Amino acid sequence: MRLFAAVLPPPGAVEELGREVRALRAQAGADALRWTQPDGWHFTLAFYGEVPEETVPELERRLERAAGRSEPFPLAVAGGGTFGRGKALWAGASGDLTALGRLAERAQAAGKRAGVGGEEHRHYRAHLTLARGKGDVDLRAYADALAEFAGTGWTVGELVLVRSRLPASGVPGEQPRYTPVARWALGGAG
Repeated sequence: MRLFAAVLPPPGAVEELGREVRALRAQAGADALRWTQPDGWHFTLAFYGEVPEETVPELERRLERAAGRSEPFPLAVAGGGTFGRGKALWAGASGDLTALGRLAERAQAAGKRAGVGGEEHRHYRAHLTLARGKGDVDLRAYADALAEFAGTGWTVGELVLVRSRLPASGVPGEQPRYTPVARWALGGAG
């Protein structure tokens, strides 16, 4: 299974950001981007890649421990930026970014201890991918439009292990599908 650990924004935060994204998609040239779908929006904490079935229980045990060692914290979707020239447009976060970074470190460590690799974040940057460029598209105008966005905050209360299924049909515009596999309350809350 292709897996990653994430924080999922609540429905209200997704709706707020959705309104902002609809305005971005109305801008000239927006059809040159591959926009992500709201039901897939998430803040990736650790990406594990392909994980053998027999390793999943150990990964889950270690993520449960990581969640139990992390207290709930405030977060909001806010601002935005780009990765690379024309590669990706993202929304950022505000709130307790130190706690979010610590949760990301713990999720990455859980993967290592369970024997699953994936990419390491040298410096964790909380982001939620909104669109990807096709070629050398200039995304600065979209990032500038997101600069002042400040969504309503919520309390992050869980760590989620998510399965990612990449598009296989070859149909243009098909999106990856994300399915929560397991959820753990932070600090034993809830």
